[in-house]
Amino acid sequence: MTKGLSSIPRIVVAAQKGGAGKTLFTIGLLRVLTRRGLRLAPFKKGPDYIDAGWLARASGAPCRNLDPFLMNEDQILRIFSLGARSADMAVIEGNRGLFDGVDLEGSCSTARLARLLKAPVILVLDCTKVTRSLAALVQGFQAFEEGVSIRGVVLNRVARPRHENIITRSIEHYTGVPVLGALPRIKFPFPERHLGLIPWQEYQAEGDLFAILEETLLKSLDLDRLLALAREAEPLALREEALWPSSGELAGVKIGVIRDRAFQFYYPENLEALEALGADLIFIDALKDRRLPEIQALYIGGGFPETQAEVLSENRSFLQDLREAGEEGLPIYAECGGLMYLGETVSWKGRSYPLCGLLPIEFEVHERPVGHGYAVVRVGAENPFYPVGSLLQGHEFHYSRPRIRDPRRVRLVLEVERGFGFDGEKDGAVYKRVFGTYTHVHVVSTPLWLEGMVRAVQEKDAGRPWGRALSLSGGVSKSHFKI
Repeated sequence: MTKGLSSIPRIVVAAQKGGAGKTLFTIGLLRVLTRRGLRLAPFKKGPDYIDAGWLARASGAPCRNLDPFLMNEDQILRIFSLGARSADMAVIEGNRGLFDGVDLEGSCSTARLARLLKAPVILVLDCTKVTRSLAALVQGFQAFEEGVSIRGVVLNRVARPRHENIITRSIEHYTGVPVLGALPRIKFPFPERHLGLIPWQEYQAEGDLFAILEETLLKSLDLDRLLALAREAEPLALREEALWPSSGELAGVKIGVIRDRAFQFYYPENLEALEALGADLIFIDALKDRRLPEIQALYIGGGFPETQAEVLSENRSFLQDLREAGEEGLPIYAECGGLMYLGETVSWKGRSYPLCGLLPIEFEVHERPVGHGYAVVRVGAENPFYPVGSLLQGHEFHYSRPRIRDPRRVRLVLEVERGFGFDGEKDGAVYKRVFGTYTHVHVVSTPLWLEGMVRAVQEKDAGRPWGRALSLSGGVSKSHFKI
């Protein structure tokens, strides 16, 4: 096993709480650094798709998720190596507060990730209605957990020069941490929905947003000092070999991936893993494409189909093709928004829209989250993708509630051990070779997902019934992947 030392400059952007402005700061920072000609490797801590999409858009490079709940330390380091191997600098955005984790000990926090990556922390502080007290907060953050290196502070939502002056002097005097910049409260209609930004694919003023963030940071941030801190990161031992060896299990297989304004929640590694096995990914726009192309399997990620429901509903020829393909046994794996798309209707803001109708389920979108957070589910019954008894770890984030109209036509095969799923007890709707679930999975933490994609294709090609017990012989074994 070869190892190498990476001295790639890197920082973790963190905050004292969620909503402090670290995502917008990170977007602006990526744009400014890109303008300087740097090749960037963006990362997002946790299972977030939307922020990751914005970071990818701002940097022009894939944004990879580093998730201490779903991945062990070795897997995190290998994904970091995968993303950073050809970059000049890595920028890792945390989530929520720096020390917020899943338990009393702060497990899976941004602080623990920064310590693993030996990365300097830049703390973004919301300065609304506070001055000198922020020095006490930074001092407490410095002392709270050993091994976390807070090397700089960025003030956000500063009211006026006097406000900035007293906060800056207080923090630097009492903590010794340099204030790298002070950003004013920006008067701009930022693209927010639910608990954060809307996906960039839905936003119509992206250029204006980027321009304002760039202008603000160039005026308000000591970029040279920040880059100097990033270059001071300690060398990091990294695994250099590929996550997936190239192989031919899916050679010649065309796998459709619906990716458009409605469906955009995909981990880069999930798609890369399919390609590493030889699959030819066919990207499909369910809003514009009138026919379903010739494919051997279909993958529908999450998203917000309710916001595009009228257009999706009007594309009747595509819906008909999809429905007929599912009835004829096409393997279809659908997560969250993709699951909703396969249902009969989605209701949102007082209107109901007919959709695919493969699954006899009606979905109603609510104002508050129904399922939100990490999920653990156990496979309790036969299905096209997972062996019975398997334990799957992932996450869910949905505002919809399902109502099964005909329980005879669909079975729920996942038993919820953590999370909500369909009803707090069950998840995973199965019909023929269709599998729809609220639980998003990452291939690195759940290699069974990739095995299942191979199995489903092989079983369809062999003309076997979808419900029979499956053998992994001749397919992909868990040991096949170096994860």
